[in-house]
Amino acid sequence: MWISRENYIRRIRKFFRLSFGYENLGNLYQTNFALMQHHKYSLTELENMIAWEREIYVGLLMRHLEEEKEKMKTRR
Repeated sequence: MWISRENYIRRIRKFFRLSFGYENLGNLYQTNFALMQHHKYSLTELENMIAWEREIYVGLLMRHLEEEKEKMKTRR
């Protein structure tokens, strides 16, 4: 059975997206939910990210939130 090149690439991306950086599938869904609810990402944007690209954005976001938390502490 032949599959299109685009479908093949999509399957490979999905495999690597699930295999990088997550202990389990539940963490993937929790992270997606948090990014969609609190940071206004769309599910399409999240699904189209390459695994390493997603890790970079999540890391940058975590650093930003930590900086904001520190600013809040110093203001008190």
